[in-house]
Amino acid sequence: MGSQPDYVRKKYGPLLAKTLKNALAQRIHREFPRLGGPRIQRLCAEMILEVVGQHLRPREHVAHGQVLWMAIRVDEPPRRHQRLIDCDLIPVVLDLSTAEDIHGRLERESTDQRLLRKSLRLCLQAYQQGGLLSNCDLAELLNTQDSRIAHLLRSYEQETGQLVPRRATLHDVGTGLTHKCIICRKRYLEGKETAEIARETYHSLEAVDRYLAQYDRVRQCRLQGLNAVDTAHLLRCTVRLVEEYLDIDQELNPN
Repeated sequence: MGSQPDYVRKKYGPLLAKTLKNALAQRIHREFPRLGGPRIQRLCAEMILEVVGQHLRPREHVAHGQVLWMAIRVDEPPRRHQRLIDCDLIPVVLDLSTAEDIHGRLERESTDQRLLRKSLRLCLQAYQQGGLLSNCDLAELLNTQDSRIAHLLRSYEQETGQLVPRRATLHDVGTGLTHKCIICRKRYLEGKETAEIARETYHSLEAVDRYLAQYDRVRQCRLQGLNAVDTAHLLRCTVRLVEEYLDIDQELNPN
């Protein structure tokens, strides 16, 4: 004798299909019928939900004084003719206002001091979460001009010899003290090893070795009497890049 049909499951079971994922899969099927079958449609729906989930934060996950911001992923270096819309973005939660900031106001800190402290904190927090902020990001967050942010951070890097992890220094986008200069300083003036330099400048070991090797090549060309144009032709790089390394060599070896 066969089992009795489960009328409750038959009537109420279909309610389990009333999900946002299935609604997205159905919309994909309707708008893009040639994209693929149900499995592909559900996979696309899952990827959409994954992206949406990354870009949303429940209220209890964002504290007072914090803000959710979209940063460029650290391992997304710029490409030729690349637009921001083509970049891989990552959401980061930043401490826009803290008790330290309020104490700074109460103690009559200058506007530049407060902007610098906030900029350093926001850049480091974004980097720790896998993202990089630009000077324009910081300007929008802090309601000031990007040129002012660039000047403050560049002065800080020149005075301390420490890179601030942001797009200007790690992706060569925007205005910042060239990381090549700081890396060469740490190697040839401070005598630090590659691993330590990489850690202090937020670069990989391969990147540090590459910058140091290029500096050595440019310096050898200079010692041979070649000018910037001839050096660039020989090393198959731009004249501007050669001039950057020549400026570094002039700083490290003024005599």
